[in-house]
Amino acid sequence: MKNLALALSLILWATLTFGQNFEGKIVYNNTFKSKNPKVTDQQWALMMGSKQDYYIKGGAYKTVSNGTLMQWQLYVNSENKLYNKLSNSEAALWNDVSVNKDAVLKAEIRKGVTEIAGYKCDELVLTCKSGIQKYYFSPKIHADKNLYSKHKLGNWYDYLSKANALPLKVIISNDQFEWEESAIEVQPMILDRHFFDLPEGIKTAPSPY
Repeated sequence: MKNLALALSLILWATLTFGQNFEGKIVYNNTFKSKNPKVTDQQWALMMGSKQDYYIKGGAYKTVSNGTLMQWQLYVNSENKLYNKLSNSEAALWNDVSVNKDAVLKAEIRKGVTEIAGYKCDELVLTCKSGIQKYYFSPKIHADKNLYSKHKLGNWYDYLSKANALPLKVIISNDQFEWEESAIEVQPMILDRHFFDLPEGIKTAPSPY
């Protein structure tokens, strides 16, 4: 359960001009390199998903995964809660994202280090208690850090406060695995605000992770 909790906490967007928030969808590929002898690379990918569709509008976001365990995540800004729907739970399990057991010890930015999905990207490296986190982002995929000022879980606000943009690639390294998430498609689109509502009638419960 400790491994799952860590993964869930990390398993951590219509105009593309600087200064305006991106609204739409980003498609990511996920790969895992396990550091846990009890869990293989393939098992991590199977559980958490090798592909992920990320949708964002204003201060709300939703992730849909093809994992056998992880199905979707939904951040409800007005509640400051992140809901996780797992295949082994009837209820959507929520976390108060103002709570973060991790901490950022150092942050370093390098300009123009790579190109991802057609965008020239800077690199932000966060040295954390949990390990190293690397983010690659373009200012064109802008995100308003103020909308997520209370979103501490997964070091999300620590990242946004320095990048002011959504990541197009993320590499998370800790004592359990190295997880790489890389964008393969960026789709600006107008999303209905109700797309970010919890499914009608779904049960919810505090997350034990």
